[in-house]
Amino acid sequence: MNIKHLEHLLALADTGSFSRAAEKLFITQSALSRSIQSLESDLGAKVLDRIGKRNELTPLGLDVVTRARHIVRDAAELRHSAQLLQQEGQGSVSVGMGSGPGALLMTPLMCVAAGHYPGMKVSITRGPTELQLQQLRSRHLDAMVVDIRRVTPATDLNIESLGKIRAGFIVNATHPLAARRSVSFQDITQYPVASTPLSDEVVRQLVDQYGVRANPSAMVTLMCEDVASMLATVAQTQAIYLGVVAAARAGLQDGALVELPIKPTLKAAARFAYVTLAGRTEAPVMGWFRGFVREHLHD
Repeated sequence: MNIKHLEHLLALADTGSFSRAAEKLFITQSALSRSIQSLESDLGAKVLDRIGKRNELTPLGLDVVTRARHIVRDAAELRHSAQLLQQEGQGSVSVGMGSGPGALLMTPLMCVAAGHYPGMKVSITRGPTELQLQQLRSRHLDAMVVDIRRVTPATDLNIESLGKIRAGFIVNATHPLAARRSVSFQDITQYPVASTPLSDEVVRQLVDQYGVRANPSAMVTLMCEDVASMLATVAQTQAIYLGVVAAARAGLQDGALVELPIKPTLKAAARFAYVTLAGRTEAPVMGWFRGFVREHLHD
């Protein structure tokens, strides 16, 4: 038994005639007759009584027609979904993002989807990396773009490094430190510092470079996962943003924000990764998304 046999029986039930059903299906009457016979052979019983020139469904035939309508409809929807998934810019993208990637990718992704791919469904999840990993493993997410240092390697994960992105200290253009040619770490500590939660590796780098005062537990007074909110706060106050410089790109370009020339130069950098489940078949639209991430996630 196959879907075509069921489709042929439905056409016959709807038209009541082999000739009209064959015409509707664009096949010959003999081909339609063979299809119905194959269906009856698979079922081991007749689905159609041929009474003279009339055709009547048997009790089994009536039951098969009722069930077949659901099966054929579902199969058509599956074929349609498969076709969408094969088209670039169609299908769905369900991804988790860390604070840094979210600041750099969320708005561009939604703008591209809304402006160029209106048939694409985009779902972005934010939150702790541990929670996003659970959602990835339960297949509620297709991929994650997060800090690589927060993902523990495992056999069920594909972890693709996206390289490094420079970090720095950002203030608004009217900040007392904005006009200086050189800024010390001591100068930084005189103002509120805003940052996302930092990995242990970055914390060690800060302490090694600037001393114990650079430990975020002592230095950071404003901690938030939402980089956009932190940058908005920096734009309106004397707070200093510590994080990925590229997240402040728009403000730096229009002159509203300034990167402080701290000496010695900050060595810490963000390291992001594209994480998927190993062995999971990837929809073509996710290949497009991977390219989008690599195109936009840079200094």
